[in-house]
Amino acid sequence: MQELVRMNRLESCYIRPIVIRGYGDIGVNPLHNPVDVYLACWVWGKYLGEEALAKGVDVCVSSWKRLAPNTLPTLAKAGANYMNSQLIKMEAITNGYSEGIALDEAGYVSEGSGENIFLVRDGRIHTPPLGASVLPGITRDSVLKLAQDLGIPMVETIVPREMLYIADEVFFTGTAAEITPIRSIDRISIGTGQRGPITERLQKEFFGIISGAAPDRFGWLSPVHARQPVGVAR
Repeated sequence: MQELVRMNRLESCYIRPIVIRGYGDIGVNPLHNPVDVYLACWVWGKYLGEEALAKGVDVCVSSWKRLAPNTLPTLAKAGANYMNSQLIKMEAITNGYSEGIALDEAGYVSEGSGENIFLVRDGRIHTPPLGASVLPGITRDSVLKLAQDLGIPMVETIVPREMLYIADEVFFTGTAAEITPIRSIDRISIGTGQRGPITERLQKEFFGIISGAAPDRFGWLSPVHARQPVGVAR
């Protein structure tokens, strides 16, 4: 991955490894098809808009549910699962929102089309568990670690839909979305209708580490353009 970034002469970029079953049998049995691997990286701006990190976004609860157990493996970042994500996203955009929130098959909050979701209520952070058809996102895990390190109470628990509307703060996390506050859901203002203090605190810690402005106390960073050692003549 580091060599890929170096070869493309990039500093801030998005990296996407793609592993697919290659050319072979056309039927639905892919077991004998070769596995092909592609690595892509490119400059990608703020996924939900440049102003979203500070001002938040307007989202809706989607009519499309997340995949049920024993349909497709929701713990996998699989291309087939993104058909579901596309339906959620397209519906949200068509109806004038930036993003959609999907519920799981039981009607509890799951995640966004491409983001995990967190709620703040009375100083405690809530996030749906993996059993709610949630992808175990890298940024989700980062926020869990940050909250623990900062002493912010955190609980992974089922989240009823109505809790979205009475939360003090709600925010998305994701590789592309990073930590993006949600200012309204279904036209209902969340908290004060702007980024809340806990969201802002997590953003400050998160961006401080990934930008190199703060110590990398979790070992998240991998140097890409590290200076190569130079031999000394004796």
